[in-house]
Amino acid sequence: MNTTPAIDLDSLRQAIGRETTATDTVTPQLCRAFLATLDLGRLEAGEGEAAPLAIHWCLAQPTAPMSELGPDGHPARGGFLPAVPLPRRMWAGGKLTFHAPIRVGDTVTRVSRIEDVTVKEGRTGTLCFVTVGHTVSTATGIAVEERQDIVYRGAEQAAASKPESVRSGAAPAAARVAEHSRAVMADPVLLFRYSALTFNGHRIHYDQPYATGVEGYPGLIVHGPLQATLLLALAEDLRGTPRTFSFRGVSPLFDGASFSVNAAASEGGLDLWTADRHGRETMTASAQW
Repeated sequence: MNTTPAIDLDSLRQAIGRETTATDTVTPQLCRAFLATLDLGRLEAGEGEAAPLAIHWCLAQPTAPMSELGPDGHPARGGFLPAVPLPRRMWAGGKLTFHAPIRVGDTVTRVSRIEDVTVKEGRTGTLCFVTVGHTVSTATGIAVEERQDIVYRGAEQAAASKPESVRSGAAPAAARVAEHSRAVMADPVLLFRYSALTFNGHRIHYDQPYATGVEGYPGLIVHGPLQATLLLALAEDLRGTPRTFSFRGVSPLFDGASFSVNAAASEGGLDLWTADRHGRETMTASAQW
């Protein structure tokens, strides 16, 4: 039986325009921990040097007390984000525009604004999308502009959200051919470290009994921003810092096996994607220079 609660969209849309501001400092230790977690060869970022791309996802994160967390490890509903009455929340995708480097030692200010709230009926039921705009600045001006897409769904939709090939064990459609590819092990330690870097308490990334027994997944879920960071790192290695980078989660990626980080040339840039061990795409992205 579908127990998805009714959604008062007009009430939720009253949050549009709401803003919050947070600040943080880019420390050498944060950069070392970030680079060690990604394990891409670079070990240090000294004072004044450019910090790794996507380091801003580790900065000025919400720090709700334990008493203010919901059962999934996220801060309880309400506050800055609208109080969507759907229990499952995930990062669906977004877009980054890079204006200037964030450097080690910088004080970073992030201004976040609710841009839109919409409701759609998807294959698995009701989905609520919240779009958040972030402007990340340093003393020299705007460094990164970001659009973040957050999706909320009902509790009974978790198992139904998995591709049919995951549920049935069938092979996915033929994988596209990558011109460049890296293999990454979806290790629980990797997921724990990235959760710690981003102060992300969402239990689907590190608490296997919760992920499997409560949310109905076959394992821990690899963070969307972690996949996006690995794709962005590959793009940077191939062509330098892109002007824009957009990404979208298309299927859950689970722990316990290696996955691939892939790139192929496109008009004006690169098409990028992550794929699980069966070749099933889990995130797609585009980088433009």
